[in-house]
Amino acid sequence: MSACDREAIIAADRWGAFCGYNPIPHLPTAPHGPLAGLTWASKDVFAIRGTRTGFGSPEWLATHGPEPANAPNVDRFLAAGARLIAKTQLDEMVYSLLGVNQRYGTPLNPRAPDRVPGGSSSGSAVAVAAGLVDFATGTDCAGSVRIPASFCGIYGIRASKSAVEAEGSPPFAQSFDALGWCARSAEVLERAGDVLLGHLPAPRALPTRLLIADDALQLASPATRAPLAQAIERVAAHFERVSHVSFADGRLVEWAEVFRVIQAYEIWANHGEWIRAVNPTFGAGIRERFALASTVSADAVVAARKRHVEIKTALHDLLGESSVMVLPTSPDVAPRLEAQSAELDDFRRRALRLLCAAGLGALPQVSIPAVEIGGLPLGLSLVGAPRSDRALLALTRMLDAGRSGSGA
Repeated sequence: MSACDREAIIAADRWGAFCGYNPIPHLPTAPHGPLAGLTWASKDVFAIRGTRTGFGSPEWLATHGPEPANAPNVDRFLAAGARLIAKTQLDEMVYSLLGVNQRYGTPLNPRAPDRVPGGSSSGSAVAVAAGLVDFATGTDCAGSVRIPASFCGIYGIRASKSAVEAEGSPPFAQSFDALGWCARSAEVLERAGDVLLGHLPAPRALPTRLLIADDALQLASPATRAPLAQAIERVAAHFERVSHVSFADGRLVEWAEVFRVIQAYEIWANHGEWIRAVNPTFGAGIRERFALASTVSADAVVAARKRHVEIKTALHDLLGESSVMVLPTSPDVAPRLEAQSAELDDFRRRALRLLCAAGLGALPQVSIPAVEIGGLPLGLSLVGAPRSDRALLALTRMLDAGRSGSGA
């Protein structure tokens, strides 16, 4: 790909996916490799040598200097032959699930321009869904790749925390931070994963047991439950054993609160000093969440961490080595752009109850485009055992092939 081709792709971005305020130079790519011929974009949290990381905040961009080296995932993809097009837009300091950035503007959801794109990896998902690039990277702490993948009708993975770290990016909540990426096909999602996860052994077999998370399905909005249940049945047809489980024993509200307390405490520990010194102008929602994060006490986080260990152990015991769990990615389709703050905050709380399990368990989770509700996409998620990322990606590709073959 020539520099002209790259500039043409950037110029074709009418959705606001790329960071026009923070351009990057053309980076040399290996002429051959497993990703040769593919284009990709990188969330503006990953370091690119000689450029500044924006982190979704004008003040962050202004107060941080050029990066001394590329993030490891950037180097791996370049060495594998993928062509980097641009950095992608995100929520302010990645502290949201909706993709709304009141400082730089909100990327348009190509599948539903009147709806939020999902975040915080909003620009990455939009760039992929719009066909601007073949795949894009993001980070996923509380759902920041999974939610935009669901809202934009594409594939997205949050990797196992122990399989590949989100290195080369500003810390957010290190107990849960994970690398993620998205693509329009399961085949490309897996090819990118093979580059990042090549140190893990190739799967000898796919998971044989499916756990249907009934308690999670009940958290989906009434209008989405029947279509999601039908999608789950289609997935179940590919498994030798299928079991219905209430994996959180009715405690997903408590699990989400454990996640929220630890996340908020670590966020403030990482960035509170910078916030006090710079006093950035955060948008609505972001401002209130940082203010609340500053109030989390050490006693509260000690209790939450103790409960976290118990939840993580329970999830690992449930999944074992050959099981995968299926649940809705999101409680509903993407909210409208003009939705009021109270409605968006309520959606975020409900979504976290579905999304927190993978973070608490340090587990891989893939969101697959499963159903459409009134023409709006909604994802279904597969959650695997720790470090089963490659098996989960191979399973996703098999399910995608089956769906394409059936004409679904």
